Amino acid sequence: MTDPLLQFDDLHVTFVLRDRKVEAVKGVSFTVEPGQVVALVGESGSGKSVSSMSCLRLLQEPPATYPSGKILWKGENILQMKAERLRKLRGGEIGMIFQEPMTALNPTWTCGAQVAEALELHTTLDAAGRKARVIELFNQVGIPQPETRYDQYPHELSGGMRQRICISIALACDPKLLIADEPTTALDVTIQAQILDLIKRLQRERGMAVLFITHDLGVVAELADRVVLMRHGQVVEQGPVAEVYANPQHAYTKGLLACRPRLGVKRDRLPTVDDFMRA
Repeated sequence: MTDPLLQFDDLHVTFVLRDRKVEAVKGVSFTVEPGQVVALVGESGSGKSVSSMSCLRLLQEPPATYPSGKILWKGENILQMKAERLRKLRGGEIGMIFQEPMTALNPTWTCGAQVAEALELHTTLDAAGRKARVIELFNQVGIPQPETRYDQYPHELSGGMRQRICISIALACDPKLLIADEPTTALDVTIQAQILDLIKRLQRERGMAVLFITHDLGVVAELADRVVLMRHGQVVEQGPVAEVYANPQHAYTKGLLACRPRLGVKRDRLPTVDDFMRA
């Protein structure tokens, strides 16, 4: 039995506003094992992204505060890491893909320079070595004409290509954990499928763990080993995907699964999650 790579232990996250406090995450606990794909699932506002961004302390402090709980990385509490240690963790040991590649990328830097920056911060490669590594990464993530793309700016690429640039940045330093925060939300259906296939292939080839944030239960069934379901800042159910889907225990889980439209099933009215929560 291996120790968890990442462990959320009773995490609470509160946003301190001018006239009130909002507790966005309320006692979240779950683990990610080495090489495992864990899906964090829930509606908008359930606390998924706040939890995932807390892994790298990307929330501005204040207004965000961590009144209690821990996030352990190989037993080391991320919430108590010094700035220098945190810089080594971000991009070096943990990579992250954000929802919207156009806002995640710097519009004033070329695509190649943005990937090379991660290599400059976390490796000893010289300029020529960094460029060669970026070209190699572009090939691995399926970017055509990588030498040309290296000198192009984000606005010159399609949404799918921009997301592949973001994936290259996240994987540049061979992280042990990849956090993917709804990485296909801004893409059309065809490109979504390509990006998901790419993430699956890279996860298998590299043997890395993945924390995949999504609201798409179909993606979870196809991609993940375990699923963690959140609602109103709390974990309501978690377990192996096959078990949770076959025998959901919480009313919220039952509602999410029942609300998926099915071809060939005609309904007078589509069910909603609230139907199950009121039952």
